[in-house]
Formats: sequence, C-alpha cells, structure tokens
Amino acid sequence: MNVRGQHYRTIWPKPGDERVIQLIDQRFLPHQFVIEEARTVAEMAAAIREMHVRGAGLIGAAAGYGMYLATFESDDLRAAAEQLKATRPTAVNLSWAIERQLRNNSAAKSAEERQRVAFQTAGEIADEDAEYCRRIGEHGVELIRSLSEKKAGAPVNILTHCNAGWLAFVDYGSATSPIYAAHDAGIPVHVWVDETRPRSQGSKLTAWELGQHGVPHTVIADNAGGHLMQRGKVDAVMVGTDRTTYTGDVANKIGTYLKALAAKDNAVPFYVALPSSSFDWNICDGVKEIPIEERGSEEVNYADGWHEGEQIEVRVTPASSPAANFGFDVTPRQLVTGLITERGICEANEESILRLFPERRGR
Repeated sequence: MNVRGQHYRTIWPKPGDERVIQLIDQRFLPHQFVIEEARTVAEMAAAIREMHVRGAGLIGAAAGYGMYLATFESDDLRAAAEQLKATRPTAVNLSWAIERQLRNNSAAKSAEERQRVAFQTAGEIADEDAEYCRRIGEHGVELIRSLSEKKAGAPVNILTHCNAGWLAFVDYGSATSPIYAAHDAGIPVHVWVDETRPRSQGSKLTAWELGQHGVPHTVIADNAGGHLMQRGKVDAVMVGTDRTTYTGDVANKIGTYLKALAAKDNAVPFYVALPSSSFDWNICDGVKEIPIEERGSEEVNYADGWHEGEQIEVRVTPASSPAANFGFDVTPRQLVTGLITERGICEANEESILRLFPERRGR
C-alpha cells in the first residue's frame, strides 16, 4: 500500500544486502515513519514480542524471515523455532510459518542450502500473504457493493476493530482489503475506526493507513459502536482474526466479542476476514482451547502520544491500582455472519469452511 504516494510492504529483504530484513516499526506510527533493520533471530523475536510488528499475517511473515536469519547463526533451527514461538501465543500464523520453514529445511545438506531454502520460503510466505489478502478484497468488495446498491449510492458505513489493515499483514490487509477495493472502485464507503485500547491500534494504525489511501473515516471510542448500531449508522462490521477454529470460532483483539454481541442485537452483519493461514485446523472449541495472550499491565496503566515534537508516555491510572491486560477475546461462531477468505465467503461453521477447504476433511 502507499505511504506518501510510495508503495511499501510491511517487511522486505534490504535491497543490496539480503542478510538484513527491513520492517516498518509500528511503535512510532502515526507520528513518525520508521524503518527498522533486523539482522539476527533475536532481533526479529524482539520485534515480534515487543510489537514493532504485529498482526496475524505480518507475525507469520516476520517469523518466516526470522527463521531465515537463524540459518546464518546455527545448523540447528529448532532453538530458533522455539525462541520465535515463545513471542506471541495467540496468532496461529506464527507457528504455521515456523513449521513450514522447518519442513522445507529438513532435507538441506549444507549451510548454503539452508540459507537458500529459508530465504525462498520466507519470500513465499510473504508473497502468499499479500496475494491472499488481495483476493480477500476481491470477494469482500461484492458485499460492500451489495450494501451500496441497497442504499442507493449513499456511503456504506463499516465499523472496524483494532488494525486488520495492510500494517497487520504484508500488504492489503484482511478486513480493510474489501474497503480499499470498494474505495478504488468508486463505491462510496466510510469507516468507523474503533480506537482499540490499550494500545490504540485503531486510532493510531488503521486511521493512519486509511488516511494514506484517502478512505473517509472517523475515529471513535471503543464503546461507541453499539450506540452507532442502534441508530442505524453501521451497515456492517468487518474485523480480522489472529486464530479461527475450523468450526468458525474467532479470536481477535480484545473487545471484538462485544462488537459481535451489539451487531447481533441490531441485525448488523458481522464479517471476519482472514487468509487461510489464520485457520487453526486442530482446535474445535475456540473459547476453551485458543490461548489468550495476557500482556503487561503497563499497557493499561500508561498511554503514549505526540507532544511538542516528541512521543511521550503518561500514566492514566492510580499508581496503587492493579491492572489486567487480556490481549484477545473469542467470538463464538453463532455471532459471525460470514468468513471472507482468499477462496471466497463461507458461513462460520465446520461444513461451510470445509467446502472451501476440502483438502482439510478428515485431517
């Protein structure tokens, strides 16, 4: 996608030096555009753990490139795999990319072959992520087109939560890909952007990238979504997911479940967009089985922002008050209208999902 009119991906090998992986450091957005360089698996692991990069697809791509960097440090990639897997427990793309690297490298006979295979595999993971997200846009735009036709050309109002945009993937995004496709096709669209506390990925990241693309949008407090739905100001909710079971339960940023409940109560369609790499084909019950990341309390106790030319941090809670920071929640399948994947749109249930992915039957 575009930054000041120039195309970027979120992660890429450094031109002229493929032993260095460059990435957009999202901690400084929207106020500064910073490109970070990772040269070791430890640096990539830190970038994932400390959320220099975040989002399901991008975490997977970063892990893929992290495994490539590990080939320059050791002949045994298992230690690097465990180091990377320990960074973020909820996003299934992380382990998916790592296991893919291990499988592809299992027959490598030399360090040079391991490096070549790992570099090729990391590139394939990144390219597939971008292409799958592009296809999600192709399928999802038809939903927005249909809503636009019912509104006789009035703007379609879509509510998002967190950031499932191109910053969360390699390019295009999942939940935003249909929005970008609609905007580019001339379909009037407006996005309600949940701020998404405590890290404010909506107000910082989604709003920034929508603005870079010229998509009309409005940032709202997290708790305003239900109010807008009650008043008919939301035509659809579109969110992403860090892990979705093969039965249709969806783990996404904390607060998503509440949006789904409000959408159900107000007959607002609730769509989840995801590439197939975000399916967990081994988990049936999302509420019971999906691991929920608990992050440090400092993210709740403090907020950061831009003040007189610099980024500062301020405390927003009493110093004596403890805080809990659950990173994700699970939206049960019965609250999900449909899943938008690179292969098409399906219902959030096992049979419908497996019709799109028949090769997964019986596995």
